[in-house]
Amino acid sequence: MAALARSLGRIRRHNTAFLLCDMQEKFKPSICHFPEITAVGKRMVEAAKHLDIPLIATEQYPEGLGATVSELNVPHAKFFAKKIFTMLTPEVNNYLETLEKEQNRNLASVVLFGIETQVCVSQTALDFLELGLDVHVVADGCSSRSMADRMLAFERLRQSGAFITTSEAVLFELLGSSSHPKFKEVQALVRGPVPDSKLVSNL
Repeated sequence: MAALARSLGRIRRHNTAFLLCDMQEKFKPSICHFPEITAVGKRMVEAAKHLDIPLIATEQYPEGLGATVSELNVPHAKFFAKKIFTMLTPEVNNYLETLEKEQNRNLASVVLFGIETQVCVSQTALDFLELGLDVHVVADGCSSRSMADRMLAFERLRQSGAFITTSEAVLFELLGSSSHPKFKEVQALVRGPVPDSKLVSNL
């Protein structure tokens, strides 16, 4: 059977990285549904640890905007400070290249969550798409100061070829089966109440 020309966006543990974008203290008061996306972020960073998926976290001008929120326990993340909006800084790019060589990971997809959807998340997604990678944007893990900006950013990213998805969809695709050795640990992360933020309505 001939291969499909367009990517189906399959996510595989061995060639995926998670990207946590700018979930910092100073953004708490201004971002819509910040507690809810923090809860989803916690789910994703814990899953990365269980599934041994590289986790890259950025902080936008941390001297002024503060560190990553304390609710996210991310000692296993590789942190990068930045002043440009995209997460794909030269330092992050170099780290990913090193990761591919040292861990024999042929990176094919990234899973992206954080803030703000129309700025740093969008520019990061577009940069990785331009490199030829599949980009999965976790809708229930991304927000903005304005819901209009957020929704239009998702629409633009869809048009550009990104996959708009949810945290639970990503995690169960990575597991693939209830026989996965880390199934119980990951299942426990999604068993709790789903944050009722309406962040995936009207997508």
